[in-house]
Amino acid sequence: MHARAVTTPAIDRFHELHRSGCFVMPNPWDIGAAKIFHHAGAQALASTSAGVAFAYGLPDRLDALPLDETLAHLRALVAATPLPVNADFQAGFARDAAGVATSVAACVATGVAGLSIEDATGDKARPLYERDAAIERLRSARRAIDASGRPVVLTARCEAVLVGAPDGLATVMDRLVAFAEAGADCLFAPAVYDPAAIAAIVTAVAPKPVNVLVARPMPGLTVPELAALGVRRISVGSALARVAYGAALRAARSIFEGGTFDALAEAATFAELDAIMTAR
Repeated sequence: MHARAVTTPAIDRFHELHRSGCFVMPNPWDIGAAKIFHHAGAQALASTSAGVAFAYGLPDRLDALPLDETLAHLRALVAATPLPVNADFQAGFARDAAGVATSVAACVATGVAGLSIEDATGDKARPLYERDAAIERLRSARRAIDASGRPVVLTARCEAVLVGAPDGLATVMDRLVAFAEAGADCLFAPAVYDPAAIAAIVTAVAPKPVNVLVARPMPGLTVPELAALGVRRISVGSALARVAYGAALRAARSIFEGGTFDALAEAATFAELDAIMTAR
């Protein structure tokens, strides 16, 4: 059942960004990072399940942060800036399709402009949900969004290449087309870096937009090059969180192993950070 649509400026803007061109969507792991990325010029933000897990002192695991704490984190990200926020909602925090619908409804209520659902199970012995189950879980998320009346952007993720599944790229192509037909607004296959494969995905699911994850420097995957392949959206996952933690790790090592404070010269100033944190 479809409820009467009640949109927001952030949701409208998020849909607009997906219609043409190519935009980069950085992934803040806390409120300060969200404000910094807004200040730097981001047009939209996305949460990062790995980045927020690290912020809580947890390893990168499926559902490392419980649902209630994830929802609280999403509400805080939404409130931090006027930018649209996409939720890295992992596998929907439920095993069955009905549970996915319940969790997705709660996610929509946080005020996010979009959310993603992946087909990974978190089980190394069986890393992906069976095809039919994965499609039904996506359909359930679609129904929950439609019932909410808030037209948030639904992104479907196929993790086949990321988890090293046999015939991973063939699985990605098959599932992303099926997910598009099942109601996904945007399609996403992490760890697909070959430009020809990216172009093939864009063609296969057209006219629906495609997200590409760039988690490290990759030849041929600059913003202009991805835009030329037809990619609409670029995210960086936990990469910016890892950049920040990497800088902190190197600075700490220089103090405790080298006995110097030279790395502190790279710190942002109080004035710069205060200005960013008080801006809206």
